[in-house]
Amino acid sequence: MNTMAQQIKMNSGALILAAALITLTSFSQTSHSGEVEAEVTNNAAALKGISAANGQFYEALNAVFTGNVEPMKAIWSHGDDISYRGPFNDNLDGWTAIGKQFDDVAQMKIGGRVACMDMIVRAGQDLGYTVCVEQGNNESTDGKPVEVSQRATNIFRLEDGQWKLVHHHTDISPQLEQAFSVPK
Repeated sequence: MNTMAQQIKMNSGALILAAALITLTSFSQTSHSGEVEAEVTNNAAALKGISAANGQFYEALNAVFTGNVEPMKAIWSHGDDISYRGPFNDNLDGWTAIGKQFDDVAQMKIGGRVACMDMIVRAGQDLGYTVCVEQGNNESTDGKPVEVSQRATNIFRLEDGQWKLVHHHTDISPQLEQAFSVPK
């Protein structure tokens, strides 16, 4: 004998299965239309563009480590609605604050190199993101190597035909905070 809870659970499962089948049927019926094919092509272009912009961000980050901030200025959006949540637990909003942060880091010339590993890319029409693990090293203020290994998320927005970074977020890095004497 079924209880009311069991009947609701069985009915919920049937509804979910029905919704999935309707979605699959709808997709197979429309997948041959030009509109859907154009959307798939545009998505492929967006994925490629976001991947390229993400690569530019990491090249720009590595340039900052040598004291060159110009590539970083080129990849970021310069709006007031952008944000940065970095490894030193810094929470910055707007290009003015974020740009200053990169200027300050560039002056430190911390050396080293960081790469985006195990990247996943997702794209919409004018917004997309990457997630990865940043791996590499920098040099502490006393010249010792500091290992970098942290999760990162980068969000990009299409602006005037270019994918621009609008948000960067990493794990907090105690090893970097200690190496650069950042107060907690």
